[in-house]
Amino acid sequence: MNTLLAYIALLAMAFSLVSASYPSPLQDFCVAANDTHETVFVNGKFCKDPKLATPNDFFFSGLRLPGNTSNKVGSLVTPANVAQIPGLNTLGVSLALVDYAPYGLNPPHIHP
Repeated sequence: MNTLLAYIALLAMAFSLVSASYPSPLQDFCVAANDTHETVFVNGKFCKDPKLATPNDFFFSGLRLPGNTSNKVGSLVTPANVAQIPGLNTLGVSLALVDYAPYGLNPPHIHP
């Protein structure tokens, strides 16, 4: 009886390892487009025709520049998301650069 229970437990553990990924995504990339004519609507943004994508759709030079931290809190946040880099659309990626002055603060905030 104990052997049967051990065998069932072993099988349950072996079959509990599941991969929930899809090997072939719907599209490789979806460059966000402001023009709504002849585009596809995906994930809250319109997608540009992939044949019309350019390297500039995947580039943002704003992160290399120091931010102006002469304000009350002594810091500045430079976002880099789909609004600045259209090629990030549907990839689930965004980032931010925070510049601090000496003794600068990051005020309490939330990320909804």
